[in-house]
Amino acid sequence: MSIELNHTIVHARDKRQAAEFVAGVLGLEVGPPLGPFLPVEVSNGVTLDFMDSDDDEITSQHYAFLVSEAEFDEIFGRIQQSGITYYADPGHQRPGQINHNDGGRGAYFEDLNGHNLEIITRPYGSGS
Repeated sequence: MSIELNHTIVHARDKRQAAEFVAGVLGLEVGPPLGPFLPVEVSNGVTLDFMDSDDDEITSQHYAFLVSEAEFDEIFGRIQQSGITYYADPGHQRPGQINHNDGGRGAYFEDLNGHNLEIITRPYGSGS
């Protein structure tokens, strides 16, 4: 049996704003609504299904995106151009820096709801 992640739900105060923010930074499209969800599909078919939350406080989740070197340049350029604070580490202790883990490049930034987003060019454990 082949097991693949199909989708995950991303809680947001405003699903439209949240989906458009993430899609805009990553260079993706917001799909048509599916019930209470607004999907943003990544290239391997997994969707981030944004959903309005009734909770006053949203628990921060972590979403990591494996991207090519060229895609990193494009995404990172949009992050910088938008004035989004980025970090080299998941604990946000190294602002304004990227990392070079496993011989690649990586950066962390927050979305509009405090979710910790990450872009990496090499999977963890894949290099020196």
